Amino acid sequence: MTVRRLQQGRGWAWSLAVAIVKPSLLATTRRNWIDGERIPVTGGCLIVLNHLSHVDPLTAAHLVYDHGRIPRYLAKSGLFRNPVLGFFMRAAGQIPVERLSAGAAGAYDAAVAAVRAGECVVVYPEGTLTRDPDLWPMTGKSGAARIALETGCPVIPVGQWGAQHLLPPYAKKPDLRPRKTITMKVGEPVDLADLLTRPRSPEVVQEATDRIMASITALVAEVRGEEPPVERFDPRRAGIKQTGNPNARRVARERRERRRRLGKDSA
Repeated sequence: MTVRRLQQGRGWAWSLAVAIVKPSLLATTRRNWIDGERIPVTGGCLIVLNHLSHVDPLTAAHLVYDHGRIPRYLAKSGLFRNPVLGFFMRAAGQIPVERLSAGAAGAYDAAVAAVRAGECVVVYPEGTLTRDPDLWPMTGKSGAARIALETGCPVIPVGQWGAQHLLPPYAKKPDLRPRKTITMKVGEPVDLADLLTRPRSPEVVQEATDRIMASITALVAEVRGEEPPVERFDPRRAGIKQTGNPNARRVARERRERRRRLGKDSA
């Protein structure tokens, strides 16, 4: 497993984060990093991953940081509304995203500027935790593709598996014992060369998005040792909310039913 020395100053926020988060991850996870040397040593780039758990931004940051880069995340804007957390995240160079709104354009501009400044920007193209019942990558949003087409930067796909065992989707408490193995396989850059000179039509952006998601899915299939679904899960077609916990209503109904039964039993 290749580990590189950091090539840039990290600042106080990252110094604090590394001091707290890295020992915690080393104590609770085992790293199985494959082909991490494919992460560019310098220069603007995009790292694109599948999204399994609310903890996987930390495990992905561990991968990127230990290969010599400071990751700059596109993170949901709600995290920045907490004064303390928001101050810390901005100091660490993270980029707020107003999901499903016109405000997302500001995040796109900030991400493009960061890539052009030579930063390593991390994007989850699905835009949220996967809704696929078996946790395969689902359909992607266009943000990563549009950043890549605008900048022409390398797009480095990563397929990951294991973070969902540490913190299952929408769980409130992590499962710390036994230590969980986090596997991340880094792929070759996604080939978008033929699309860079074409007009930025919706069809071109969709083709770039499809190639990015196909690369991620192929890596996840290798890591899992399984065949992925023939067609990626589309939450819109399935009538599932694109943000928030898709199981929230069902869980609330189950809780109400349990309270109702307990009330009857105690009567």
